[in-house]
Amino acid sequence: MKDDPSNRSFRDAQEDIKTSSGVPDTEQTRSPAYKLAYDDLDFILRDQLRPIRLQLELLKPEIMMKEQEVESTIVLFGGARIPPPEEADTAPTPEIAEMSRFYEEARKFARIMTERSLKRSGGRDDIIVTGGGPGVMEAGNRGASDAGGKSIGLNIVLPHEQAPNRYITPELSFNFHYFGIRKMHFLMRASAIAIFPGGFGTMDELFESLTLIQTGRMRQVPFLLFGRDFWKRVINFEALAEVGTISPEDLDLFKIVETADEAVAAIDAWKDVGVKRGEVPGR
Repeated sequence: MKDDPSNRSFRDAQEDIKTSSGVPDTEQTRSPAYKLAYDDLDFILRDQLRPIRLQLELLKPEIMMKEQEVESTIVLFGGARIPPPEEADTAPTPEIAEMSRFYEEARKFARIMTERSLKRSGGRDDIIVTGGGPGVMEAGNRGASDAGGKSIGLNIVLPHEQAPNRYITPELSFNFHYFGIRKMHFLMRASAIAIFPGGFGTMDELFESLTLIQTGRMRQVPFLLFGRDFWKRVINFEALAEVGTISPEDLDLFKIVETADEAVAAIDAWKDVGVKRGEVPGR
């Protein structure tokens, strides 16, 4: 819920900005030192103010998500280069064109989970959250839109322009400067994580999420990798266990699936086992 100005004892900050803009024009009032600190962009952008900017980037999405009644999320990670099937013929490689099926699976998965959320909680839990860009991210937001529900986009400023996709709920479309704070917002409300084929960014998100769960810094949630052939080809998880750099039980932290229907069934089975026996199912 937004702040109610009528409940404040002290003068409103916005009001003081307006008042200070009407002071006499003198050498003193023209000085940068005289500007209200919170209205002084040059001051806020100083290197010494980085801790404040980090805090602002944590607080703004947190406050606005609470206003939109976001209680929990389903996280979708995946490649920005994976096209929708109708654009597969423009893909840069035949392999990327073939991966367009994952766009459809991401869209279907997001639609199903959003429909279930709307029925169960009026759309307050298991809200789809993506990185807000094209490819798999767009598919996730699009699937939520197909179901008539909200979805979140956590975009980030990159050297090449990346606009948020048009399927994100506008009130839940955020832009970040700090990768670390963006990752926190991806995971701090997560009730499940679904990872589709992707590049460096997807790998980064995959391993950071797994590390947080493995080390107990994050609670264990259903963790799904879409595309058995892709993941078997690019990461040899079994080899990590065989040489001892991870424990054999770490292989139970995730499950590989092929389709949206299989993913939904895996989430239901995972939650049933976890609630009833305090365990997680194997792969």
